[in-house]
Amino acid sequence: MRLTHFSDYALRVLMYAAMRGENLITIEETAGLYGISRAHLMKVANQLTRAGYLKAIRGRSGGLALAKRPDSIRLGDVLRATEPDFALVECFTADNRCLITPRCRLRGALHEALAAFVGTLDGYTLADLILSPKDFGIKPAV
Repeated sequence: MRLTHFSDYALRVLMYAAMRGENLITIEETAGLYGISRAHLMKVANQLTRAGYLKAIRGRSGGLALAKRPDSIRLGDVLRATEPDFALVECFTADNRCLITPRCRLRGALHEALAAFVGTLDGYTLADLILSPKDFGIKPAV
C-alpha cells in the first residue's frame, strides 16, 4: 500500500504549520522548504482548509495556520480527508469484476488490515509529530 503524494504533502504541511505555532506559513515558503510544486501545494492547502485543518488569512501579510490544536488532529482523520479511496484491491471498488469475490477470503483479511492501519494512525495526533525549527533547517534569528 502506498499513500498518495497528496496525503504525504498534507501531513507535511500540517507538521510545518504545527511547528510554526501562532506564526503564519505561506505556500511559497512551504513549497521551497520541501521542494514541492507550489501549484500542487496550493491544492493541498485548499483541501486542508476546506476540511477544517487549516485556516487561511487573506491579505498582504496573510498565510495559513492550524485551525485546530495539534492534539485534536488525528492522523487517521487527515488521511480519510485526503486519500481518494482505500481501494487496496479490485474488489474494494464499485466496478469490481473479480470472479471469486463472493467466496474470497482475501477481501476480509485486507479489510481487517486496512482498519488496523487507519486505526493505528487514529492513535496519533499532529502533536505527536511536532518537530523543532532546527529539524526543518531553520536557523534561529540572531
